[in-house]
Amino acid sequence: MRGGGLLLLLCAAVPSLADETGTLRLTLRKRIETQPKSGRFHTVSESVVWSAKSTAIIVCDMWDLHHGLNATRRVGELAPRLNEVLTQARKQGVTIIHAPSSCMDAYKEHPARQRALATPRSKSLPKDIGAWCHRLPAEEQGTYPIDQSDGGEDDDPDEHRAWADKLKQLGRNPRAPWKSQHNQLTIAPTDFLSDSGEEIWSILEAGKISNVILVGVHTNMCVLGRPFGLRQMTKNGKNVVLIRDLTDTMYNPARAPYVSHFTGTDLIVEHIEKYVCPTITSDQLIGGKPFRFAADHRPHVVLILAEDEYQTERTLPAFARAHLGKEFRVSEVFGDEQQRDSLPGLEVLEQADLVVVSVRRRLLPKEQLALLRQYVARGKPLVGLRTASHAFSPRGKAPIPEGRDSWPEFDRDVLGGNYRGHHSNKIKTTIQIAKGAEKHPILHGVNVEQLQGFSSLYRTSPLVSSTTTLLLGTIPEQSPEPVAWVNLTATGGRVFYTSLGHPDDFQQPAFVQLLHNAVRWASGLSQR
Repeated sequence: MRGGGLLLLLCAAVPSLADETGTLRLTLRKRIETQPKSGRFHTVSESVVWSAKSTAIIVCDMWDLHHGLNATRRVGELAPRLNEVLTQARKQGVTIIHAPSSCMDAYKEHPARQRALATPRSKSLPKDIGAWCHRLPAEEQGTYPIDQSDGGEDDDPDEHRAWADKLKQLGRNPRAPWKSQHNQLTIAPTDFLSDSGEEIWSILEAGKISNVILVGVHTNMCVLGRPFGLRQMTKNGKNVVLIRDLTDTMYNPARAPYVSHFTGTDLIVEHIEKYVCPTITSDQLIGGKPFRFAADHRPHVVLILAEDEYQTERTLPAFARAHLGKEFRVSEVFGDEQQRDSLPGLEVLEQADLVVVSVRRRLLPKEQLALLRQYVARGKPLVGLRTASHAFSPRGKAPIPEGRDSWPEFDRDVLGGNYRGHHSNKIKTTIQIAKGAEKHPILHGVNVEQLQGFSSLYRTSPLVSSTTTLLLGTIPEQSPEPVAWVNLTATGGRVFYTSLGHPDDFQQPAFVQLLHNAVRWASGLSQR
C-alpha cells in the first residue's frame, strides 16, 4: 500500500545460488523516485557479484522466546528456512555472525563466542558504532510508514495474558524472556557470536568483509537500529542488504495505517529500499521460492499507473492504502517520467494475482507489453479504470516505433468493451443499475442513487457478448451507455471495467465501495 503504495513493485529476482567458486550472484531490489519530490517510486533491480569470502551474514535477535506470542511463533516458523540459508552460505565461505542481543551469557564457552572475543579490536572503529542508530539523514525525505509506539505486539489479549503467565512459570521475565538464540539455528564453531557493535565491526574489518547481509527480527526495530544493524552498516560504508523474506516486524494492525501485520512488514521493507539499502530474497541463496509465512494469504494486487488526465497515480495508491492493506499485498508500477512509453518494474506481473490498469495510450517496449499479454493468457483477473479502454492503443494510424508494441484489441478482447470516444466533458453523468444486475456482488452495499460520473460519458456500446453490464450512464438527449461491467476472458480471467475514475469520483463513498468490491470479486475473495 503501499503501500505508500502498499507494496509497490518489484523486478523479479533471479535465483542465483553461490557457485563452487564462492561467488554470490544476487539481484538487489531498491526504489528510485520517479522524479524529485514526486513521492512516487520505481522499483528496480541491479545484478551484483559478491565474493563469498568478502561477505558476512549477521543474524539479528532470533531469540528463543519473545514477549509477544505471535512474534515467538513467527520466529519459530522462520528459523528452519534461515538455517538452510546459513548452512549453504557457510559452505560457500560466507562469514556467519550470530547476534542474539543480551544473550551472551548463554554462550560464554562457545567456540563462536570465543572467536569473537579473540578478534583484535579494530583501530578504525566508526564513531558511535557501539550505539543504536535511530534514523539516517535520507529517511528525513519520507514519512515513517507505521505506528509502532505501542511496541507492536499483535497478540490476542487473552492469549497474551496466558503467554505472560507461562513465561513467569518458566522463570522468564515476561517483558524480556530471551536467554539464547533459537535452537533451530546451528551455530558452528567457525561462526562468530556477538551482540556488540564494536566487536562485530572488528570482525568485519579483520576478515576484510565489505558486503553485509542482515537477516532476522524485527525489521522496524533491531534489524534497522542495532549497532550492527542496517543503518550503521550503511552509514559506515558497507555494501549492505536485507533478506526481505526472512524477517518480521513488530507491528500491531490496530495502529496506523491499520493494515495487516504482513502489510506492515511490506511497508517497512519499502521504506528500507527507498532510504536505507537494497534487499534480496532467500531463494537467491538456496533456490526454490521466497519464504512466506503460512498465515499470509494476501492476494498480490499490482497497480499499473500511466495516464496524464485523471491523476490516478495519486488517487489509486491512496485508495489502496485506505482500503486494501488489510486483505491484499499491493505493488505499484508507474510510468517513466523521462520515457513516456515505458513502465519500469513491470516484471512484477510474474508474481501478481490481480492487476489494476489505469493507463492511457502507451506504446510499450515489446518485452514489457509481452508481460501483460502473458499475464492475461494465464487466465488471471484484471480491473480496468477509465482510460484502460485505450491503454495501449495509438491515436490515429501513425506507424509504431521500432521496438515498441501496441494492443488496440485489449479493450475488446480483455475488457469486453468498444470504446468509440466520449461525449462532452461539461456534462455530468447520471448512473443507474442495469436491469438484472441488482444482486451482483460488485454492487453489494453500493448506493447508486448517490453515485454520478464527473467526467465525460464514454461511448462504449455495444459490448462483446461475454460481458454483463452492471451500471448504465445517461446524459440529456443521448442513449444510455454502459459505465461498469464484468467480463470473462477467453482464458478464463475475471475482468471488471468502469469508465468512471475522475478524481472527484474517488470522493464518492459509492464509487469507493464499487471499486473495493470489484477488486475483491476479481481476486476471488468472498463478500464480507
